[in-house]
Amino acid sequence: MSNILWKPDLDTAAKTQLAEFQSYINNTFSKKFKTYSELHNWSVENPSPFWESIWNFMNILSTHPYAQVVDDPKKMPGAKWFIDSKLNFAENLLRFRDDHTALVFYGEDQIRFSLTYNELYKSVAKCAFALKEMGIQKGDRIAGFMPNRPETIIAMLATASIGAIWSSSSPDFGIKGVLDRFTQIEPKVLFAANGYFYNGKSFDSLKKLASILDQLPSVEKVVIVPYTEEQPDISGIDNSILFSDFLADGDIPELIFEPLPFDHPLYIMYSSGTTGLPKSIVHGAGGTLLQHLKELRLHTDLRREDTIFYFTTCGWMMWNWLVTSLAVGSTLVLYDGSPFYPDGNALWKMADECGISVFGTSAKYISACEQFDIHPGRDHDLSKLRAILSTGSPLVEENFDYVYNEIKRDVQLSSISGGTDIVSCFALGNPTLPVYRGELQCCGLGMDVHAYDFEGKSVKNEKGELVCRSAFPSMPVYFWNDPSGDKYYNAYFAEYPGIWHHGDFITINDHGGVQIFGRSDATLNPGGVRIGTAEIYRVVEAFPEIADSLVVGQRWEDDERVILFLKMNDSHSLTDQLAKKLKTTIRSQCSPRHVPAKILVIHDIPYTINGKKVEVAIKKIIHGQDVHNRDALANPESLELYRDLEELNT
Repeated sequence: MSNILWKPDLDTAAKTQLAEFQSYINNTFSKKFKTYSELHNWSVENPSPFWESIWNFMNILSTHPYAQVVDDPKKMPGAKWFIDSKLNFAENLLRFRDDHTALVFYGEDQIRFSLTYNELYKSVAKCAFALKEMGIQKGDRIAGFMPNRPETIIAMLATASIGAIWSSSSPDFGIKGVLDRFTQIEPKVLFAANGYFYNGKSFDSLKKLASILDQLPSVEKVVIVPYTEEQPDISGIDNSILFSDFLADGDIPELIFEPLPFDHPLYIMYSSGTTGLPKSIVHGAGGTLLQHLKELRLHTDLRREDTIFYFTTCGWMMWNWLVTSLAVGSTLVLYDGSPFYPDGNALWKMADECGISVFGTSAKYISACEQFDIHPGRDHDLSKLRAILSTGSPLVEENFDYVYNEIKRDVQLSSISGGTDIVSCFALGNPTLPVYRGELQCCGLGMDVHAYDFEGKSVKNEKGELVCRSAFPSMPVYFWNDPSGDKYYNAYFAEYPGIWHHGDFITINDHGGVQIFGRSDATLNPGGVRIGTAEIYRVVEAFPEIADSLVVGQRWEDDERVILFLKMNDSHSLTDQLAKKLKTTIRSQCSPRHVPAKILVIHDIPYTINGKKVEVAIKKIIHGQDVHNRDALANPESLELYRDLEELNT
């Protein structure tokens, strides 16, 4: 088919871990599966043997065997997995303890260093010992206000080894954004850097940290990681100690891995919090481990010899996903700072230098590279690059073209989608399947994903709500401070009782490919026809005059009309001719319903710190409502640009 952009040759596909797993299933259960579709159908129809097979295939390290894989896979919420088993997440991530490089760190162009698996293990042992010496126990919360540095991973693994619970936020969050998260969970220890670099500038974190601690009385110890200075003055931070002093010199203490139940809390993560107080989502150790290893090894074909990178902060779930690559024994590249410093080639130069084979980023970054006319394939040696992963927002068809035209023709482009809610993916890549233009390759193994129409029926080749009809191990264990479970239930199950309702607007086609059209709560509804915002973005942002855009629905005369905001590129303005051309193109490439009633120029488009457009908040503002928790945004000042616009009154 003409819209196939890449497909593996038969020999390569046959050597993938996914093919190996399929053979394992065939041999174990006397099956004759030849296609991914057959394997996927079996995985969702037989959850107990499937997830047991994942446990065995991944060689999960545990101290106590499970009595039962799952009590009731149709019980949502509330299904119990791997009952009576005990394991430790950190032990599974630290199974390798040799001189293979574990972590490579780039702090823009300022700092670079690496750690071996042996060095990582020793540092975690010291950190865990120090935490236990100060009385940290199972269930205590440890927080990170940290850049994406190796020390963040060391602190997380030390936390997990004890059975304490890790939660992190990146240092570019505002004070209120951090407090909205950490005051809910009351951490006893806070790991923080003295500052960070962004776009060639040094930013001090200590003043912000002091303000945070003034309103976070649960913190008993603050461990400071020097970053922008070798010997920062931490005298203004009460109960503080430098990271090197916290990890005292001397003999390496024994690293004891606490045996814990499968669903013991590992991470507390947060919803974006742009329309209310962030939800505190608790993820269990076993479910996170199983799901990540399934996705890393089977769907990404990650191996020990690979070097994997994901452009992420410690406040985004892709950091947690990346870190689990340690359980595979791969080399992880950590980058902190602007992806465009000193120029748009920064990350591609790093990919060249490190021999990155799996390169993860956001759709926004790929779009920005295209916009700034970056030519990675021409200007860098990307011979080792075999997979590009993209998430955060829908990757439009033109972005697919850019990847194959300007980055690499022989590369698996995996647009992936899931979220913080499941700390993993519903739909993602597949090294044995072709890449179709504009599509996510498949639904994940064991994920009973469907698109539901208005009547709650599963449909193919039609737009609908993303739902999951069976339980899976990486569902949240619970929400923090939600003893009744009402917040958890209302977040995912109120719409379709007993079925996970994710809030994405999708299509699943006949060959199993998935297209995502945006968030359901941002879906446009002119004349009662539902339209995904991504459908309009892919048309509008192909115009060279336009730097960025945002589209929302405005209630108008007992209906809804489409409002398109444009951020123009330098030296360009919105002329009548351009507006007409935009509307004509949207009409021809989408439909008359997609054509905006108003096109307005705006100076900035709001984004979350994790790089997602903030459509719902703008919809609230243009309807005269307030938006709280602005510290979840990368550019909160942009919200005021949308308030009281005269053009929206006519």
